[in-house]
Amino acid sequence: MNEKRIQSHPILQPLEGASVEFTFNGKPYHGRPGEMIATALFAAGVSVFGHHHRDQGPQGIFCANGQCSQCTVLADGRAVKSCMVAVRPGMKVESAEGNPPLPLDSAVGNHVRPADVQVPVLVIGGGPAGLCAAIEMAKVGVKVLIIDDKPELGGKLTLQTHGFFGSVADCWAGTRGVDIGYILSDGVEEIDNIEVWTEATAVGVFWDGKVGVSTPDGYKLVTPERILIAMGAREKALAFPGGDLPGVYGAGAFQTLVNRDLVRPTEKLFILGGGNVGLIGGYHALQAGIDVVGLVEGLPECGGYKVHADKLKRLGVPIWTSHTVIKAWGEETLERVTIAQVDERFQPVPGTEQTFEADTLLIAVGLSPVDEILVKAREYGLKVYAAGDSEEVAEASAAIFSGRIMGRKLARDMGVPVEIPEHWEPLAEVLRSKPGKLVTWKPPQISEKIYPVIRCVQEIPCNPCSAACPEGLIKMEGIMGLPEYEGDCLGCANCVSRCPGLAINLVCEDYDPDGKLALLILPFEFGDEMIRLGGEVRTVDMDGEPVGMGRVIAVRERPDQDRRRLLMLEVPFAERTRVSGFLVRKDSELVDKALPSEDEDPIVCRCERVRKSEIVREIRAGVRDVNQLKALVRPTMGGCGGKTCGELLLRIFREEGVDLADVSPSTNRPLVAEIPLGAFSEKEVDDAR
Repeated sequence: MNEKRIQSHPILQPLEGASVEFTFNGKPYHGRPGEMIATALFAAGVSVFGHHHRDQGPQGIFCANGQCSQCTVLADGRAVKSCMVAVRPGMKVESAEGNPPLPLDSAVGNHVRPADVQVPVLVIGGGPAGLCAAIEMAKVGVKVLIIDDKPELGGKLTLQTHGFFGSVADCWAGTRGVDIGYILSDGVEEIDNIEVWTEATAVGVFWDGKVGVSTPDGYKLVTPERILIAMGAREKALAFPGGDLPGVYGAGAFQTLVNRDLVRPTEKLFILGGGNVGLIGGYHALQAGIDVVGLVEGLPECGGYKVHADKLKRLGVPIWTSHTVIKAWGEETLERVTIAQVDERFQPVPGTEQTFEADTLLIAVGLSPVDEILVKAREYGLKVYAAGDSEEVAEASAAIFSGRIMGRKLARDMGVPVEIPEHWEPLAEVLRSKPGKLVTWKPPQISEKIYPVIRCVQEIPCNPCSAACPEGLIKMEGIMGLPEYEGDCLGCANCVSRCPGLAINLVCEDYDPDGKLALLILPFEFGDEMIRLGGEVRTVDMDGEPVGMGRVIAVRERPDQDRRRLLMLEVPFAERTRVSGFLVRKDSELVDKALPSEDEDPIVCRCERVRKSEIVREIRAGVRDVNQLKALVRPTMGGCGGKTCGELLLRIFREEGVDLADVSPSTNRPLVAEIPLGAFSEKEVDDAR
């Protein structure tokens, strides 16, 4: 019943066995203590949770972060988001088939005024920005309340198993994201001035400065002197035929299942989007033993760091730029994906279609800030601040530093004398910056017996390699500079084990007395099933192009390598600087047979199953107000409140030639997240969460 659980992972430790018994549609299942319902079902191979009442469309997950309502089920008779509610012994989980009746609860009493909590600073969001800000404030005596809707602090850091980029001195560059999460969570626990509420969701901010919070102990009002919004970002959606099928979901949802919950939700994965989120998601999938069939990016180049794209190419994952997904196929769940080349207007080019078998398609086409409460608080004129992705969507290292700066600014605004170092603001801008110029890599011309080969050819904020060299032989001009090797290498391979982009390997030229072979020391973050000592592998260059064959000699594992293994690879001497890695997967196979082309009218609003044609019809009839559009065909009227489809509506207005300046936006009002009515009554209904 738990065939999808990951028992072995190169970075993460196995989780304790499943022990909580519950039922789903009358059948018994098991979950881990504290595990979300959605995760427990995926672990048992269940990815369809029900069918929509409007058209019987199958329902699964999309965000796994509480931002949509795609995964709604009935838990003990109450509608809940299965990605946000933990399984409990004896819990009766059912599909929300059709339009189930509202439960009767005679125990719910009269409305009572909720508790009102007074705090100097309320931080909404326990991710990297919120935690760093709270720590900076608490260190100078400011009392802080942190609320977060998850059971544990850390935010998206809990999903990141790779080493971070950025500055070693300022934001733990080179350290894995999951470990940074532990560092910050421990830092919060060690400071007396911080109170933490987990599983606490901010559902609204009001004109009198109060913030409504849904907690396991009921609904509460928090009255802060100041508010810091650090709620992170949510993934953007796309509307294309079949894009609503279970199996099509966000890259963050995938990382939640794989890296947080150690569940393998797929066998064949396809990725739409070549930013860092999509590229990193592909690498995480391979580490979990999942085949990544391919990745498409609509732009001529991937928008993420080149070192991330190079990692996938070296491992054998094809990347098609100027391509997009034009259709997802399947009955109840995803079965195939069709891609096509796009022209300069991002329109599919006829005759370029390719179809691949895939049971999961990750949507990684960008992020939008979670800022509904921020916008409303500013509208009311409250003393509100923003940090991290709520301020500006960027890398997690930028969120860390953004939080540190905003924490000190906020403390200073409260009259606490605190210094903000002059270099912090410029460094923050650098950490938020897009990748810089790209240079052509050239093989090194070095007359030494052992030396590093550095394939970092794009300006990105990152310096762990220079900090790792004990002799200071890797030089950089500022954090955005390209690393250059100078001097007499000791052969310690610290740079190989610390580079977040896995872009450095070591060449040993004196390996073979006859001069026919060389030994390479390569970074390796996979299990033993990927290699065989003494076995041959197909070697590739930094762009994934074939070079030749190599032989695996040994694997070095040491605690100071932070779970990264160093693989010793024997290659022909003439190929010593060309080889950058080796393939771990076979070529992707096209689906030969022709596929039908029904259902070309995509779902735009997942919650209410509103199709694009319905929206276009009203726009062409003259509708220019999103609120009127809501009343007519119900987009944004579902459980997510437009968080998933809101931007898609504006895109359709643009496609129809409507200037967005002529479009009245949807009204933003509390409540911005669901909360059971029982929370407002005398009997607090915590089992409705």
